[in-house]
Amino acid sequence: MKVLILGGGGREHAIAWKLTQDDPEIELIAVPGNPGIAELGRCVDGDPSDGIAMLQIARDERVDLVVIGPEAPLAAGVTDMLLEVNIAVFGPSHAAAELESSKRFAKEVMQADGIPTAAATTHRAPQDAKRAARALGAPVVIKASGLAAGKGVIVAMSIAEADAAIDAVLGGAFGSAGNEVLVEEFMSGEELSLFAVTDGREFVVLPIAQDHKRLFDGDEGPNTGGMGAYCPVTLGTQELIDEVSALIIAPTLEAMRRRGRPFRGLLYCGLMLTPTGPRVVEFNCRFGDPETQVVLPVMDAPLLPLLLWAAERGPKPAGVVTSGERFAVATVVAAHGYPESARKNDVIQLPAAGDDLIFHAGTSRTASGELVASGGRVLAAVGVADSFETARARSRTAAEQIVLNGSQFRRDIGWREAERLARTP
Repeated sequence: MKVLILGGGGREHAIAWKLTQDDPEIELIAVPGNPGIAELGRCVDGDPSDGIAMLQIARDERVDLVVIGPEAPLAAGVTDMLLEVNIAVFGPSHAAAELESSKRFAKEVMQADGIPTAAATTHRAPQDAKRAARALGAPVVIKASGLAAGKGVIVAMSIAEADAAIDAVLGGAFGSAGNEVLVEEFMSGEELSLFAVTDGREFVVLPIAQDHKRLFDGDEGPNTGGMGAYCPVTLGTQELIDEVSALIIAPTLEAMRRRGRPFRGLLYCGLMLTPTGPRVVEFNCRFGDPETQVVLPVMDAPLLPLLLWAAERGPKPAGVVTSGERFAVATVVAAHGYPESARKNDVIQLPAAGDDLIFHAGTSRTASGELVASGGRVLAAVGVADSFETARARSRTAAEQIVLNGSQFRRDIGWREAERLARTP
């Protein structure tokens, strides 16, 4: 079996690791990949969003499956181009991926079909958006409608902050992602990440995770793409999974089929556990990052059969995907200056190989072979153990052992879970 992975971040490294852990005979190719993936397979230079180039590579390599990691190739329609020539793809079509690439579209689907989410309106004129913010009152959430690499969401604690956020979004701070702005009701509660692998009708739910968006301990500082995650989560009970499946996942898949946009691949449900029940914060159309780095290590089922089923190239795997008795905690090590202006080219020294996992996200090698930082979120140190506290301690220790000048990482990943477990008799 030959698998082509599009992408070069921590999510893609985790996918590559899981596939080769399940079956060492799998042949992996990644575009563009990263130094971590290069230890598991072959990396090829290229732009994953260049559909013509990806089609050529898939044909030349005669791959059995293409797995699309990031959102940009989905929004660019790479899935559609590959399917046109009968190449198996894990990832939704361009039309289905609008659930992520257009927050306006996703909100329209949820509002029309009664899928629980926050009230919101979409605007192109700043004054209209500001009136909507005043109608909701602070705190209020301001979102760029398009893809903004996880940075287009501002929780405004005052109307003045909301006005500034609206001006920033519609003023071009997030490029074309800010052509439209959503003014959304603020929801309180805990946020969880649920992945559902689907063939468009049926679906399989993976273990639930929780990530940490703020840069500093105690959930302080600016929002980021994610500074860590853990899995499983005590709150992610079977009762919650059943409720989300019935009220959110199944109706969303039905709504997409009815609109002629069947969704096949991975539906990422960002959930807020509000006092009135779970509600959708956002949908993504691919594995999340850094949640993938903790979900895949605790899965007690192989990944490839799920991907092939969703790509309509195999039967639905038997059994239920659970987390078994394993726990995983990921601590993201970020570059100096992240998220505003991440410094590149600082040399990285990794700890000696051990039982913990180090997933590469923003790394590259120099001509002389040195490992250096090439992005904002550089590495994820993942501890896997038979208890949450042990996994948490191992993740933190592994992060501390990574040598990177000016690096930033949180030392409190999983703090909510730790407090819950401390309260448990």
